[in-house]
Formats: sequence, C-alpha cells, structure tokens
Amino acid sequence: MMSMTLFSLLTGLYVLCAILLTAYALGTFLLLMVYLVYRRQQIAIPDVEDWPRVAVQLPIFNERYVVERLLDAVSSLDYPPDKLSIQVLDDSTDTTVEVVARKVAELRERGVQITHVRRERRDGFKAGALAYGLTLLDVEFVVVLDADFIPSVEFLKSTIPHLVHNPRLALVQGRWGHLNPFDNLLTRGQTLALDGHFVVEQTARNRAGFLMNFNGSAGVWRVKAIQEVGGWQSTTLTEDLDLSYRAQLGGWECLYLPDVVVPGELPPQIAAYKQQQSRWAKGGSQCLRLLFFPVWSNRRLSLIQRLMATVHLAQYMVHPLIVLLVVLTPILLLNNQLQSLNLGILGLAGLAPPLVFVISQYDLYVDWRKRLLAFPILLVLGTGMAYSNAVAAIEGLVSRRVEFRRTPKFAHHWQQNEYALSLDSTAYVEAFLSLYAMWGAWIALHRLPAVVPYLLLYGLAFGMVSLWGILDQLAMRKANRHTPQLQNRV
Repeated sequence: MMSMTLFSLLTGLYVLCAILLTAYALGTFLLLMVYLVYRRQQIAIPDVEDWPRVAVQLPIFNERYVVERLLDAVSSLDYPPDKLSIQVLDDSTDTTVEVVARKVAELRERGVQITHVRRERRDGFKAGALAYGLTLLDVEFVVVLDADFIPSVEFLKSTIPHLVHNPRLALVQGRWGHLNPFDNLLTRGQTLALDGHFVVEQTARNRAGFLMNFNGSAGVWRVKAIQEVGGWQSTTLTEDLDLSYRAQLGGWECLYLPDVVVPGELPPQIAAYKQQQSRWAKGGSQCLRLLFFPVWSNRRLSLIQRLMATVHLAQYMVHPLIVLLVVLTPILLLNNQLQSLNLGILGLAGLAPPLVFVISQYDLYVDWRKRLLAFPILLVLGTGMAYSNAVAAIEGLVSRRVEFRRTPKFAHHWQQNEYALSLDSTAYVEAFLSLYAMWGAWIALHRLPAVVPYLLLYGLAFGMVSLWGILDQLAMRKANRHTPQLQNRV
C-alpha cells in the first residue's frame, strides 16, 4: 500500500512537470504569434535638434584581451564630442589595469572625454560598479556596454532620439549580434539560441506590451528612471533583469530596436558557456523570488502581462523540471505507471521553441538553411546543460548568496588563454545522467517504446556536454605544454 501511494505521488509529480513544461511552451507559442504580427514593423528615428549629454559606462573585470578593442570602438561613436563622456569602471586585479591606463591616456591626448575609475573594493560586482559610476556623472542618459561588445559608430544616434522624444522611456535596448559565430560548433549553437531570443522573444514582448528585460549590454538608460526605481542593486546576479522589471513596474517604458545591432563575443569554451548560463539561471531565479509578488500586486499590469512576466521570470525553472522527468521516467516505467498515461497532446506545444529558431534564422540571414544545420548542436546544449542550469536555478530560489563569476573573453585562441576555465564537477554528474537515461531507454524499449527517442535524446545530450568539457580540458593541456608560462589559471 505504501509503495502504491509513493508511485502514485511520483506519477502525479511527473504529470505536473509535463504540464508546467507545456505551459512554458505555450508562452513561447504566444510570443511567436505576436512576433509574426509585428515582424515587419519599422520604428522611425525621431529628429533631435539639441543632443543631450550622454555617458558610456564600461564595467570591466580582467579583460586584457578585448578592452582595447572596446575602447577604440566607443571612442569612435558618432556624437557631439562635447556631449559625450566615457567612463571605464575598472575593477580588474590583473594587468588589464595597465592596459586600460595606457589606452585611456592615449585617447585623452586625442581629446576624448574618458576617465579610468578604480574602486578600492569590488563591492556589488557589476551592479556596484555601475551604481558607483553614476555618482560621478551629471548626464541625462547612460550607455552600458560589456567588454566584449563593439558598437557601430551610429549606435547613439540610432537610440538617443527615442529617449529624447519620449520622456517616459527608461530604456532602449539594441540587438546582440555575434563577433565569432563560426569559431566552432559551440558558437554556432549559441548563435541560434541568442537569435531566437533577440529576434522573436524580445520583439514580441516589447511590441505586445509585455514586460521585457534589459540584456546587460548594448542598452541606453535614462538616469532619472534608474534613480527613481531604486538604482542598480546587487541582490541578484542579473541586475539587468531586476532593474528593467522594477522600472516597468514603476510605470516606465522600454523600447527594443532589433535593427540596432551590437555584436559581442560568444564563449568558445563549454566551461565558460556553462558558467555564463549558470549565472543567468541563478540570477533569473533570484529575480523570480524577489519580483513575483511585486508583479502580481501591481495594478498597472493586466492578467496576460502578469502571466507572461511570470513565465519570463521562471524560464530557468524549466531545467529542474527536465531533470526531474529524466530521473522519474525509468522508475515509473519499471513499475508500469506511465503506460496508462496519454500525454501525447501535451507534446504538440513543444513545437513552438524550434519554430522560434527557424523563423529567426529565416528573417535574419540569406543562408538561413545552412545556419539551421547547427540546430542539433543547439538541441544538445539546451538539453545537456539542464543539470548545471537546474542546480543554479534552485540555488537562486533558496539562497541569498550573490557571487558574480564573469564569463571570460578570449578574443582568440582560448585554449592557450589564462582566463580559460577548468573542468568542473558537473561534467561527472552529466556523464552519470547520460548512462541513466540510456538505461531508461533500454527499459522503455521493452515496456513503452514511445518514450525511447525522448530518453535517447537526453542520454546523448548529457553525454555530449560531459564529453565536450573533457575534450576542452585535454585541448587546454595539450596547448599549454607549449606555453608553460600560462599554467596558472584565474
């Protein structure tokens, strides 16, 4: 009797996970439908007679290989020089400090208004640096750019007019492009993932009036809006999502411009990519914990806005659900609990996410068919990294600890780069989950063949991500045999 009750509970948990994943997929389907309505909409750039004062904030931490490239690009922005200042918020602990100091001196000799800001302590990480930088400025608008981004010369004149024209506009966000989409299979997969987010999801959220997020870079903020809603806060690892939601809950508006493209560097190393995704997952769940009740108690928002905001904030909770399904499936198969369930109809909603990637590639690139050949890589990444993202998402819900681990940028030859990350313990758990899912597929082959492809997919994905990390580690060791001076990693 006890075992029957236990397996009934586990079956109920399985069904609940499937329903929640379906709800998330339906949210994606709605965004896709909205995007198809607004995909051809063009937003004209308003005229500006008197350009306002603008500062470009560059929060950096140990970025010696990309920071000069960034400073060259920012100093070339087309904007009245007497109205533009650049603020390098440098919390670095390595020779990046000397690289920045030398470059800043060179630019100042050329007449560029640029300052090199150093703090005694790295309190609050990126959010703390941005907040501190604001106390030193007297401008209407601030641009935030991460170290690996390269804005075009017309970036400011494509974004600032919208803020001047609409006094209730807090943020203008540009679309992330890619500096290295064809470096390797990993960067090809990431290109598909980011294009789906920036082309379809961000456009749909903004045009439909749903709450959208600042992406942490390639955005322009109205300083008054930042100050009015409490400023940059370091209570989460995704200070960008937190601030943009607080601004919109406070009645401010955001604008997304998909035609304003700012390319950035994609992590070419799987460990670096996993660290980036884990930070986003943990920060996203922290924002879910902090903002769930403010969203649902805000009278400015309609029911659909609240629902879509909840789906957005909870997007990384998909990963714990996926891991739970993988773990539960073989157990329930062995006890004949799944054979009587008919969840096939729920799977139809799963068609929405792949369509997002297909349509984004079709709308962006002439060679979209060729680019979609990387879709299996994206599938492996999205499923195989479920464990590391699940751990981070759960930590974000239950822990208040905030430890910012940046995504290392390499510019080139990451295998010989001192910023490259070592293999972490998640690779071993992923290897176990791969074997576990394969064992489940063998059970399903005899008891419920319909779920064999599902379990094989996860077995392959977990195994590939684990193997990817191991191969990267071997490549680093091989490269560093010839460069012994780089053995000490950060």
